Amino acid sequence: MAIDSLLDRASSVMTVISFVTFAGILWWALVHNKEADFAQAAHMPFDDEDLEAQHG
Repeated sequence: MAIDSLLDRASSVMTVISFVTFAGILWWALVHNKEADFAQAAHMPFDDEDLEAQHG
């Protein structure tokens, strides 16, 4: 029955690690949310068209 206890503890540890990882990703996404980066990325497809129009 020792293996059952070990597996229960491992399951609990993995649950905590998964939650901490999820919280870290969520925090990173909220902290690094810069609207200027998103605005620049949103216009990237149109930048190529402007360069093609200038060169020919």
